[in-house]
Amino acid sequence: MNAPSDLSQLSPDQLRHLAATLMSQVEEKDKALRHSEQVNQKLTYELALLKRHAFGKRSEQLNVLQISLLEDVVDADIAAIETELADLATPDTPPATKKTPKRAPLPPELPRTEIRHDPESEHCACGCQLRRIGEEVSEKLDYTPGVFHVERHVRGKWVCDQCETLTQAPMPAQIIDKGIPTAGLLAQVLIAKYADHLPLYRQEQIFARAGVAIPRSTLAEWVGICGVRLQPLVDALRDLLLSEPVLHADETPVPMLAPGKKKTHRAYLWAYATTPYAGLKAVIYDFSEGRGGQHARDFLGEWRGKLVCDDYSGYKQSFANGVTEIGCMAHARRKFVDLHVAGKSQIAEQAIELIGQLYQVEREAQPLSAKERQRLRETRARPIADALHRWMLAHREKVPNGSATAKALDYSLKRWAALTRYLDDGRLPIDNNRVENLIRPWALGRSNWLFAGSLRSGQRAATIMSLIQCAKLNGHEPYAYLKDVLERLPTQKASQLHELLPQNWQKTA
Repeated sequence: MNAPSDLSQLSPDQLRHLAATLMSQVEEKDKALRHSEQVNQKLTYELALLKRHAFGKRSEQLNVLQISLLEDVVDADIAAIETELADLATPDTPPATKKTPKRAPLPPELPRTEIRHDPESEHCACGCQLRRIGEEVSEKLDYTPGVFHVERHVRGKWVCDQCETLTQAPMPAQIIDKGIPTAGLLAQVLIAKYADHLPLYRQEQIFARAGVAIPRSTLAEWVGICGVRLQPLVDALRDLLLSEPVLHADETPVPMLAPGKKKTHRAYLWAYATTPYAGLKAVIYDFSEGRGGQHARDFLGEWRGKLVCDDYSGYKQSFANGVTEIGCMAHARRKFVDLHVAGKSQIAEQAIELIGQLYQVEREAQPLSAKERQRLRETRARPIADALHRWMLAHREKVPNGSATAKALDYSLKRWAALTRYLDDGRLPIDNNRVENLIRPWALGRSNWLFAGSLRSGQRAATIMSLIQCAKLNGHEPYAYLKDVLERLPTQKASQLHELLPQNWQKTA
């Protein structure tokens, strides 16, 4: 409605109608302006998040280098499958004939260490003196980081002139029977690949510079066999992990090659770890083709403890089945940090300050026992948490629905019960940061090994990295741990397998 230029000509009723119309228009424009401000705030917030986070491609065509890396994975998978089949074969099953390629002799310029294997006694079982008639020599390639040397295993042949009995000491059992690598070399290859994230083609180049040519296909076979041999240790660790009352859980995407295609799709690496307060220091990685909650339920099985995790919906069915949800305060704080970075929000700044007070209590509670920690939380942290909750409820009444501030507040308010359960139990941590830190090596490795070539290769990586990270958690040097385990594993009794677990391991003299 357009107002006339001379309002004095209007009657009182016309003036009242004009005023009402103008007020209605102002109110509509005010609503539109508020809506525009909310949309602008939301878009500004989302734009800031996009700038802070780097998004990778979900599917990509493989280049020549990536395809060459795939060949390593296939060779390792084949070696692992053949090893498993050999273990399953019955004694009556005749061994399959396999054409063994002729092995090139080890370089003569490498230093040699002779290890002699002779009978315990130089007397035959019949009582006569044994006479040495010759020997067999087999060479194995060993590796001390940065230096190759050769172990010469000299096994003397002894014969009894009276009964003509031939006696010879057996070769020590090895992870790879009749192979050239020692446990030290195998440990080095595994540590370089899974701890230092060096693909096998790079290790091949490093070894060539040291004077020994080891084809990638051979290295891949070694990795595949070691993965099979080390799996029982991780299975035993998993059983111990699931006896703990409190666990952390998290997951991260890992590109995996789609079968029959030269493209990757998104697989997932799950991590389950004990808390910083637990006596058992362990983390188990589980590789799966997807992020469905069934993968978590399959791993946890009948476990019904307290699970510290983020708000991923895949865990919801586990909570319905009896698992207790423990929220992550760091995730709640992160929502306000994002909000503050995006728009310097005063509400976000206040929330960060109040949550920071809860973390200050946790720093003081860190060295205490579970009971002492719970008492400190009850007297110091609970009043802060209650005040923070009231503060959030009050501010939520003021901010409009759909705004970035409302979403940050709603995230915490909807999960408040799970976020504050740690106050009732001194064994519980305030957040899920422990497992997020333990899953970080996978994020680092992705930029080097690029993708998992198969489901089996991802599961093998999860097995070996579980042992490496557990060794670190228990204060062991991973190379020393793996080398000793690979030396002892072939002769270790199944009933004594627990001695090789990282939390029990003691280096042999």
